Amino acid sequence: MITHLRGKLVEKNPTYVVVECGGIGYFAHISLNTFSKIPDNEAVFLYTYLSVKEDSHTLFGFAEKIEREIFKLLISVSGVGPSIARTMLSSMSTEEIQQAIASSNVGVIQSVKGIGAKTAQRVIIDLKDKIVKTFGLDEVSAVQSNTNKDEALIALEVLGFNKKQSEKVLDRILKDDADQSVEDLIKKALKNL
Repeated sequence: MITHLRGKLVEKNPTYVVVECGGIGYFAHISLNTFSKIPDNEAVFLYTYLSVKEDSHTLFGFAEKIEREIFKLLISVSGVGPSIARTMLSSMSTEEIQQAIASSNVGVIQSVKGIGAKTAQRVIIDLKDKIVKTFGLDEVSAVQSNTNKDEALIALEVLGFNKKQSEKVLDRILKDDADQSVEDLIKKALKNL
């Protein structure tokens, strides 16, 4: 098992990197989150996961250990393969995935390309307890902040703001302080939109 790579960054693309370690170039698939965190300089360090199948050995790279752990949890769910897990990590941050699972938010998980309603429900059923225990999330606060975010998002849409842009702004606000009222969220979002 290859657990990490430390070496020279030879090639960097939104979906993969090539890292040279000891004269050998390793091709590693990455998420967009990892792509944005990898520096453009030559020295690079990636946590990795090697997916072994009958017909292929595929290496996945991660900028942070927590992203690799979430990836491993996701691929343990029946119906979620490495490519869907990578798409999920590209679409959402690790915090957003944890919150969506802890708060049983099927809609957020289902919004990822390639995940249907049944698979989204399976992800929540299989991983909710693991996510809450492993990462110490409080189910109640996850549900509460999610409800406040949803209400604020609806209000911003009614005011004519773009949903995707509003959601990004709300996520940034909630990242700093997860326990905010709907009114505070809307006021802060209006300043940033």
